[in-house]
Amino acid sequence: MPLSGPLYERVASAPPVPAGLPMVIALTGFTDAGSAVSRMIDLFRDDLEPSPIVTFSADVLLDYRARRPTITFDGDHLLDYRPPRLDVSLAHDALGQPFVLLAGYEPDFAWDAFAETVVGLAEGLQVTSVTWVHAIPMPVPHTRPIGTTVSGTRSELTEAHSVWKPHTQVPATMGHLLELRLAESGAAVAGFVLLVPHYLADTEYPAAALAGLDSISVATGLVFDADDVRDENREYLAKVDDQVEGNAELTTMLRTLEERYDGYMAGSTLAQPIIHTGDLPSADELAAELERFLADRRDGEDKRGRR
Repeated sequence: MPLSGPLYERVASAPPVPAGLPMVIALTGFTDAGSAVSRMIDLFRDDLEPSPIVTFSADVLLDYRARRPTITFDGDHLLDYRPPRLDVSLAHDALGQPFVLLAGYEPDFAWDAFAETVVGLAEGLQVTSVTWVHAIPMPVPHTRPIGTTVSGTRSELTEAHSVWKPHTQVPATMGHLLELRLAESGAAVAGFVLLVPHYLADTEYPAAALAGLDSISVATGLVFDADDVRDENREYLAKVDDQVEGNAELTTMLRTLEERYDGYMAGSTLAQPIIHTGDLPSADELAAELERFLADRRDGEDKRGRR
């Protein structure tokens, strides 16, 4: 469809951006298992207070019918309309190190134009590397570290941190297209796919956001203060473990996941593949056992609004 207006506008009050910074991309959209990327964006915007450089037009890029903005109904009047945000900003990590941040919703429209624009911005800002993260559900246990699949042009990261290297076709995200176009332009780019336990994928799983932050740190050297998220994760896992320990069937299913995961990670010739359709418990089976806890988690006092 033709563009209905400018794709983006530069912010007049934007600070100067030094050349040679890493660029971090965090886009929500097609899949965000464990709310990993959403939580990372919240942390970036709330804690780092990034200064916008370029803002993209939601009226051009977003399908409002599919992703409705929020508005507050206060008794007898409306207030606090919250349009979605997608912008390129200058941010600083916990140590004051600057970096370029592209964060917000994944565009629904004008993918090619958006990708071309981002590549041009990356080149114009002379970024040294581009790192992006997204999260998918996988049949892995929550009792093991969250693994990653790594793609891109930085072979040292792929060799060191990619635990699963599939050969398959997948539904594309904007992150995939950006990685492809950036690689074609000669950029140093790395994409981290977080492999989140499938039975926790529909919850706000703090460990997923922590894994995403760790991946960015590994690729860029940036440091993030996530102590609050770590505290939440300890509480979250303690409650999940209580549910598991009180249910013999769930304990057995979790042990099956652990054995398959450990065998795969050990590289044994007898190890089962990480994806398996036989005796592996389904997401529905595990989610049903955890339903009460997960409902409490979604509806409790820690519930957050989406940006």
